[in-house]
Amino acid sequence: MRFDGQTVVLSGAGQGLGATLARRFAEAGGNLVLAARTAGSLDGPVAAVQAAGGVALAVETDIADPDAAERLAETAMARFGRIDILVNAAFPNQPRASVAEMDRAALERWRRTVEVGGYGTLLASRFVAPHMIAAGRGSIVNITSMSSRAGYAGRSDYGAGKAQAHLIAHVLADELGPHGIRVNSVAPGHIRSDKLDAFYRGLAVREGKSFEQVLAEHSAEMALRRIVTNDEVANAVLFLASDLASGITGAVLDVNAGHRFAP
Repeated sequence: MRFDGQTVVLSGAGQGLGATLARRFAEAGGNLVLAARTAGSLDGPVAAVQAAGGVALAVETDIADPDAAERLAETAMARFGRIDILVNAAFPNQPRASVAEMDRAALERWRRTVEVGGYGTLLASRFVAPHMIAAGRGSIVNITSMSSRAGYAGRSDYGAGKAQAHLIAHVLADELGPHGIRVNSVAPGHIRSDKLDAFYRGLAVREGKSFEQVLAEHSAEMALRRIVTNDEVANAVLFLASDLASGITGAVLDVNAGHRFAP
């Protein structure tokens, strides 16, 4: 899975999985155009790309703003002259909220979350796709979720936003396939991270348990009896972006350690 000389546009690159993807694509030879809403959040990923011997261009981008999304694509073309891969990974982190209990602030956060997940994915694809069409090649990978096909209490924003990205990928696969462009999704479940650990610690406090107990209970829900890492999710993204997946489009690759089996 090499990407030597290829340009990768990556939204949501500021932290977590996005930052891991930036490093992994750089290690595989790609040039990175990294987008995040806050420019400062890109400092770490840019440094990681450079440490891996790659070239990184940081672009402060509100991916749900059409002008910003178009500027991202044009900036990538101006710097590298090509866009080979688009990874749509932008998604806000919001607290869980029950629909019936949402106040106006929570409703606005819901709107913003779904807008980034759905409309932002659409906008990034809209402005990158013409360059791929002109080249007659390209790969788009949307980061969706186990939640894009199942609802969970308190996560209506997350589920709705990810479901949009999930179905947009199917539509784009059908529309762009005749131009040699593949569009797929990677759907993680729980990903082991500081953020997930903090969530488990909060559960432990509320339920009167230890962190280790909560971690063990959630791990037991997975067929592999453990929680996947950012690098394991990145493996799936790089695979689908690469020529090894040249015959795959419109697919969803679940990376959840067997937490849920989708038909």
